[in-house]
Amino acid sequence: ELLAKVKKGGGESAVLRHTQRNKKVFVRQRLRLLLDDEDFLELSPLAGLDMPYGDVPAAGCLTGIGRICGVWCVFIASDATVKGGTIYPIGVKKQLRAQEIAMENRLLSVHLVDSGGAFLPLQSELFPDKLHGGRIFYNEAIMSAMGIPQVAVVCGSCVAGGAYVPTMAEESVIIDKIGTLFLAGPPLVKAATGEDVSPEDLGGARLHSQVSGCSDHFAPSEEEAYECIRNVVSTLNCEPVPEEDREPDSPLYSPEELLGLAPLDYSRTLPVKLILSRLVDGSRFQEFKAAYGTTLVTGFGHVEGHLVGIVANNGELAHDAALKGSHFVQLCGQRGIPILFLQNTAPQPAGPASISQAEAHSNRLKAQASMMAAVACAAVPKITIVIGGCFGSDSYVMCGRSFSPNFLFLWPNARVALVDSRHFPTVPPAGDCTGEELELKQLKANAFKPVQFSALSRLEEESSAFYSSSRLWDDGIILPQDTRKV
Repeated sequence: ELLAKVKKGGGESAVLRHTQRNKKVFVRQRLRLLLDDEDFLELSPLAGLDMPYGDVPAAGCLTGIGRICGVWCVFIASDATVKGGTIYPIGVKKQLRAQEIAMENRLLSVHLVDSGGAFLPLQSELFPDKLHGGRIFYNEAIMSAMGIPQVAVVCGSCVAGGAYVPTMAEESVIIDKIGTLFLAGPPLVKAATGEDVSPEDLGGARLHSQVSGCSDHFAPSEEEAYECIRNVVSTLNCEPVPEEDREPDSPLYSPEELLGLAPLDYSRTLPVKLILSRLVDGSRFQEFKAAYGTTLVTGFGHVEGHLVGIVANNGELAHDAALKGSHFVQLCGQRGIPILFLQNTAPQPAGPASISQAEAHSNRLKAQASMMAAVACAAVPKITIVIGGCFGSDSYVMCGRSFSPNFLFLWPNARVALVDSRHFPTVPPAGDCTGEELELKQLKANAFKPVQFSALSRLEEESSAFYSSSRLWDDGIILPQDTRKV
């Protein structure tokens, strides 16, 4: 339901105004005109969903990965039906993440610009810092120096700082009558000089194609602009990804069954091999150290024909499991095999109550630190799927966001938090409580008062997959049965 809501952009009336009054093509139709096929992975579609910018998704742009002329590309496309394509802080973050993906994976970037520029009341969150709006232009320059091509279409307003996006691209197309490009539009010219000037005369397609040279190609219509971009891509000398010679084997068990296997809590254990048997080609899995450290499952398999090393939580990440994980990750690094992490971290065990428990706890920490180092230093692509819990230090060991996986996706049931609010230890009677324990007991009691938004209930809300994805802590929520395809 949420994805369907997002696909409607700014709503029916905004889409009608965009397509009928302004005679422009809706952003998703633009992508259909550009792409080779329907095989398009939209990134972080729920970004900004519950942000305080109104009742529509506030990112104002669509990002994703698809193919043009057989070449994989990252797309950054303004959605002008959402607040006129105005750029909010979450939109900047979304664009920077798309550029990061393009740089890591050396993918061609395609910008479709139709934006009123930055939302000025939030300029302090948009403009001055290292990872704010100006970083987009910095990245364009760095990517160009790396030999990663970038192309752009000016298919609407392109105002203020956003005007640098197409002018810094290798090649750009501007569309007659609807594409405009200027640092400041006609209203500001009127205010500054008293002169009346039309958008077309100030920064239209003919001006930039014939006079300023800011645009390399003039397109009479949107359809011709996207055909022009396809022709440009065909001349970039980028190698198309070869098609697979044969269809990969499907799992022996239906991936649709993953809907019933998604872990909801820890009151029941779920052998992770049930999930693997519905993910890997032919349900074939060559397990590594099968009898050792069994709370972590490691081994090799193929997903859609691609060989991957798999590291999957199967319970508490104990000392032996972490040592096994460290060994396996290093093997993948040596062999150049990408790693797929399936993260379902267990709640943290209780603190040590004896000397022997303290020693075991220390050994566990050392083993986890070893695995963290192996994960951080493995110079292979890493993809993390949070299939259940993403809690505390275990999430770092299993290549959470702070360990920079190439991609991180969540199932809708995922929980992302430092601790699991549903698994706080039992609090003793008040007479036996320390200060901290008493405070915790009061927090838990307050959680059940409907009129009071306690710290515990806030923790519960902020642990949801949707809270995480709205803030771009991941690359999107995916349905479990789509995991193989994604």
